[in-house]
Amino acid sequence: MRSSFFVSAGALCLGLLMGFGATSTAEAAAKCIKGDRKAPYTIGWANIYSVPTWMKQTQGTIEAEVEALKKQGLVDKLVVTDAQGDANTQIQQIQSMIDSDVDAIILIAGSSSAPARVLADACAKGIAIINFDSLVDTDQVTAKVNTDSAQWGDQAAKFLLEAIGGKGKILILNGPAGISVSDDRRKGAQPVLDANKDKITVLAETNTPYNVAPAQEAVTSLLFANPEINGILSLGGALSAGAVLALDKQGREQVPITGENARQFLELWKEKGLKSWATMQPNWLGAFATYAAVQALEGKDVPAFVKIPLPIIDNANIDEYLARAKDFPADGYIYSPYDQALFDKLLAGN
Repeated sequence: MRSSFFVSAGALCLGLLMGFGATSTAEAAAKCIKGDRKAPYTIGWANIYSVPTWMKQTQGTIEAEVEALKKQGLVDKLVVTDAQGDANTQIQQIQSMIDSDVDAIILIAGSSSAPARVLADACAKGIAIINFDSLVDTDQVTAKVNTDSAQWGDQAAKFLLEAIGGKGKILILNGPAGISVSDDRRKGAQPVLDANKDKITVLAETNTPYNVAPAQEAVTSLLFANPEINGILSLGGALSAGAVLALDKQGREQVPITGENARQFLELWKEKGLKSWATMQPNWLGAFATYAAVQALEGKDVPAFVKIPLPIIDNANIDEYLARAKDFPADGYIYSPYDQALFDKLLAGN
């Protein structure tokens, strides 16, 4: 999204590359690809909603990647839709993309099951479909791209358990219910909670949008009802920032808290000396999905699933992220650098 990212990408991407796991072996031709479409391609970006800053930054990486591919003569147009959080609207917008014969559809799904029919139709017409972040159940797509959300929840729960001394009363902060990435993070945490159910008391859980204000409001209400809280298992960075602000406003002591790479949360972490741990859903998944779609259309091997290793932020490397904070919106996410070399390694599975 910014040229400065690429200069330092090699060094800071090394941690990502070391964590690569095996991905599915691509077949000779990627799924949905018929070989009858020629560059320059029209890319459709079927956005479920555009309001959260994470979505805006993600779209920024898509737009930047499209511009780079235009210079190579591979893309001529980006079509963007916004379903404003409505899964049925998103399906209608995908159908419109099919009717206008776009060459590729980049998708964050508003429902894991509802788009199945329309995606099958797109796949049958030879449209490359790359689904990332919030995934669909159907396999009628060219590729799915994601971090391991269950691993996210597992690692966050393990950190918090250790940080509170193995026992205590906690709050759990989730993203919107019904969104796969939110639900999967929560499911990943559950085995850790079950294994320590005699030591850990879950006082309450929330489901809010990934924005600071609703999270702060939800946590403020819970603080009045729960005078003793030992830790907060937050499964989203804006949620964590909201929780820290709520504690601060009520004059409550800060407690160990997990989170994400939201700039505001990382800055509060450093400012208040929090006992914290964070990971991220890199915004450049959008850019990678765009690149992967074009590679598939060009006849290159694209795995059916690409697993993105989870970068970890802790006290050992938080300063590296904060050193780049000025390059990101105040309410945005400080994501790890990326470049084409990283994308090629991800597609190769090594």
